[in-house]
Amino acid sequence: MSLPRPRFPYVQKRHRVGLLSFRLWLRHMLFWGGAVGVGLAATGFALGGDYAHRVFQSMVTISPWLPLAVTPLTLAGAAALTQRYFKGAEGSGIPQTIAALRMPEGGPRDGVLSLRLAAAKMLLTCICVAGGASIGREGPTVQVGAALLYNLRWLVRFPRHLMERGLILAGGGAGVAAAFNTPLAGVVFAIEEMARSFEERSSGTLITAVIIAGLAAVYVQGNYTYFGATSATLEGTSGWFGVLLCGLAGGLLGGGFSRLVLAFSARGLPGRLGPLMKSHPVAFAAACGLALALIGLASGSAVYGSGYAEAKRLLEGTGTVSAGYGIWKMLATFVSFISGIPGGLFAPSLSAGAGIGQSVAVLLDQSNSGPMIVIGMAAYFAGVVQAPITAFVIVMEMTDNHAMVVPLMLATLLAAAVSRIVCPKPLYKALANNYLARVRPAAQPPAATATPGVLS
Repeated sequence: MSLPRPRFPYVQKRHRVGLLSFRLWLRHMLFWGGAVGVGLAATGFALGGDYAHRVFQSMVTISPWLPLAVTPLTLAGAAALTQRYFKGAEGSGIPQTIAALRMPEGGPRDGVLSLRLAAAKMLLTCICVAGGASIGREGPTVQVGAALLYNLRWLVRFPRHLMERGLILAGGGAGVAAAFNTPLAGVVFAIEEMARSFEERSSGTLITAVIIAGLAAVYVQGNYTYFGATSATLEGTSGWFGVLLCGLAGGLLGGGFSRLVLAFSARGLPGRLGPLMKSHPVAFAAACGLALALIGLASGSAVYGSGYAEAKRLLEGTGTVSAGYGIWKMLATFVSFISGIPGGLFAPSLSAGAGIGQSVAVLLDQSNSGPMIVIGMAAYFAGVVQAPITAFVIVMEMTDNHAMVVPLMLATLLAAAVSRIVCPKPLYKALANNYLARVRPAAQPPAATATPGVLS
């Protein structure tokens, strides 16, 4: 009769605890490394976008007529590559990321958040900027950041709540923070715009990713303020009246812009042109490029690219733009966005808002237009995305101006309220719904259909 072998539960327990501790630290290290990767990717994307815009500006310096040929060809080429090889890379990237939060693991979610698509998103966006498209890189950075952190799950197993939503939210928020050097705005954006709620279990992960990604970006680029520090403050009663005007104008124009984008993405062009656009998306992108070049000629070549340089000059008082710059920039951004190319709305919307704020300052005969420019940026952005907290936080951080917090809050809340009257559906949420309807039509009601070639 054999005796039972002695067991050592204490040793086994210590072994299990040690193994769990090792896995926990491995998970933390990989996550921190992923957040660093988001910051470095955002920095590289920013440098690539700046270089692409300089290439385009050098071409315009040679002749302002060159975009008539270059811009249509560039947009058509980018649309063709997107349609053929990189479906899901079109548009901002924020609707795709929001849609991914609602998708089950695997399948379409893995596709829209693949590393291959993230790399294509950055490359194609830079190519479009080099062709003169009025787009930004900040929205695409959200999709890139979400993809980088989401794909960490292949290396180590994360808790269920992080696998389902936490990594995507953290990556998207980290992308905004690293792109603008605005850590607070990254957190607020992820909660207000992407999640639409506060998730206690994922909040620590989100904040950690934002901080690490921001530090990585600062390490490479230095601790900078996106638009530089401004000391603009309101002046008297006319200043507060200007806040109301900016809020109303931002809400009306931003809501109108969103409504046009949503109407176009759902129904396309009216009449016989609609079916033609659906069947020939590359030719349509070329037509949008031609329209963009004509808008550029009419505006004195001021509407190409993200609009960062124009907005910064206005804030610093070192340059001026035409009286209709805000409207021209809106049109250029609309044409670029509906063409089906990759590219975001953040920076172009802020630039258009700066033009609107300058117009309000001229209307009120204010010698210092700085306060109205700052408020116009936040108000129009809030009107477009209907996320007032994100709007005033991001502008406050980008201009390093805490003295304007109360006026910014008032203007963005008013703009968002007016925008909801003009466009009842929030832009990114509606585009995410349309995108879901396109990738899995059986799970959606048949009322909302998507236009091929346009992010919807």
